[in-house]
Amino acid sequence: MRYWSLLFLVTAVLVVAAFGVGAFDPSWWLPENVSLHGPLHIGAEVDHLFILILVITGLVFIGTQAALVWTLWRYPREFQPKATYQHGSQRLEVVWTIIPAAILVFIALYQLGAWTDIKFRSAQPKVPPIAEVTARQFQWLIRYPGPDGRIGTPDDLHTINDLHFVKNEPTVIHLKTRDVLHSFFLPAMRIKQDAVPGLTIPVWFDADRAGTYDLVCAELCGWGHYKMRGVVTVHETRRDFEEWASRALEEQNRSQLATIGGTVATASAATADAGGN
Repeated sequence: MRYWSLLFLVTAVLVVAAFGVGAFDPSWWLPENVSLHGPLHIGAEVDHLFILILVITGLVFIGTQAALVWTLWRYPREFQPKATYQHGSQRLEVVWTIIPAAILVFIALYQLGAWTDIKFRSAQPKVPPIAEVTARQFQWLIRYPGPDGRIGTPDDLHTINDLHFVKNEPTVIHLKTRDVLHSFFLPAMRIKQDAVPGLTIPVWFDADRAGTYDLVCAELCGWGHYKMRGVVTVHETRRDFEEWASRALEEQNRSQLATIGGTVATASAATADAGGN
């Protein structure tokens, strides 16, 4: 029936209209980009590539839907009940192979600059890592250097699902995993990096706005994947960050002393009880 083509036309129009509404509605669109004007410009590059690819795929969608609707309207079954089969057109096959291949090659070459800035070790900011982030099912274990300024010593600060760094400062972390493949994803900073077993991977990013944002795992890592969500706090100044780290370290040391004291008290009571018996 010829009027089936109208159903496909209406569907395509509604999809394009939904896209148009989504582009101006924050609840339908990407999360706020807080790395747009940061010193590394990562957010700006990623968003630019996202929009470019979205425009290309959107034009392809509109073109293919227009061809589908026109074909359904032009060749309805009641006007041409018997199908005509033919081998095909070599010229047409070459055209529809070359055009997508050329688009993919263009995208691959065009994104090299952004890929270099985000992934190449030569582009890594020359700053010490602010933390070591270790993924495990189903938490982010985060280790900050203590007063000695080195990660991996007894005075380190440990947090769970709680990442902190400073606004407008290039930030580097070392990413690891204790078990399976995870994906470290900061949607507001436009950064995503797989945590691969056996590897320590440097990841760098920034933010040009203070506030709290999401840290999520973007890799299906097991039954509790949905729980693997942390909080990112971007501090206004380096002093704010250092004050938070100092308070957190004091609290950590206080908790450790309380735990040790409780253990000693329990052991003493057990010894006294044994002596009494």
